[in-house]
Amino acid sequence: MKILYKCRHCQGQVGKLDRNQVEVSELGLECLTPDDQREMITYDHEGNLNIRTICDSCEQSLEQNPHYHEVDFFIH
Repeated sequence: MKILYKCRHCQGQVGKLDRNQVEVSELGLECLTPDDQREMITYDHEGNLNIRTICDSCEQSLEQNPHYHEVDFFIH
């Protein structure tokens, strides 16, 4: 199974882990609320775990342009 971290804004890959088994506690995902887990964590048709996060570039854009928080996607 692969664990793929993708930016929720630009869809860029932030990171990737290739593991046969993984405990949710190793990823820190148990700290998320159930709503956040449903929004941020999905499985694809190949059984990979996809985690929506934010990349450094988009984080900087959000800091410089606070109105971007109102939209799901933006180009920077």
